Amino acid sequence: MLRLTEKYSARPLAELPLLFQRILQNAIRDFYRRQKVRSVWTTPMSALFGGESEDDFDPLETLEVASDSKFFEPPAEQLERSQLIALIEKALEKLPARQRQAFLLRYWEEMDVAQAAKIMGCSEGSVKTHCSRATHALAVMLQKQGIKL
Repeated sequence: MLRLTEKYSARPLAELPLLFQRILQNAIRDFYRRQKVRSVWTTPMSALFGGESEDDFDPLETLEVASDSKFFEPPAEQLERSQLIALIEKALEKLPARQRQAFLLRYWEEMDVAQAAKIMGCSEGSVKTHCSRATHALAVMLQKQGIKL
């Protein structure tokens, strides 16, 4: 009723019953949505306590974080990492196609020499040569940008 009077008091009297009905329906939907969300979050947390006392148990200790997670990395380091990756990607674009392909397969896709050779349709020695040339070329390009490896 308060929502109706606050927002729609200037409306004609004939529209008020329909507006009140719509406001009531929306309020009921919102209530049940909130309850659903609350039950999703509160039930598992309370279920974690089980028979243990709440003082000795920390539910956050039960959560696992990936060892390679960058979640706790400071923002400055995140920015530095993203800028470095952008520079490497630009440098990769400047490499010849075969060197770029060999480098990406070996180091970014983490394939071994035999797998990369099979995909590239060349010998394993050729893959090693292309990777070596690519890494040296990238090192030179990045050093020109002021990045020490």
